[in-house]
Amino acid sequence: MATELVEAAVVDVDPVIHAVSRLRIMTALVALDPGTTVTFSRLRALLGMTPGNLLAQLQTLAAARYVSLDQRGKGRGSTTSIAVTPEGRTAYARYSQTIRSLLGTAA
Repeated sequence: MATELVEAAVVDVDPVIHAVSRLRIMTALVALDPGTTVTFSRLRALLGMTPGNLLAQLQTLAAARYVSLDQRGKGRGSTTSIAVTPEGRTAYARYSQTIRSLLGTAA
């Protein structure tokens, strides 16, 4: 039992995805078909997040190359489309597997 606890303690959980807001964003995005985008306003409404918080979390995910952001236009008339990247899908799958193994559940 003690050995299992030590092994669980050294498991590397992706800190970029592990934050609750970013986990919610990634979960919503990986549910979409690959290559599908969602607008910033739609994602914000879906998750019930403030614009500032959503933007900050998306910037962190984009810096890790887990999502892509495509802004069209400037100012009030602009539209930002968001998509999960292949790297993001891989990272999310790895994160999910890690959490399942920590919890002792099957994949």
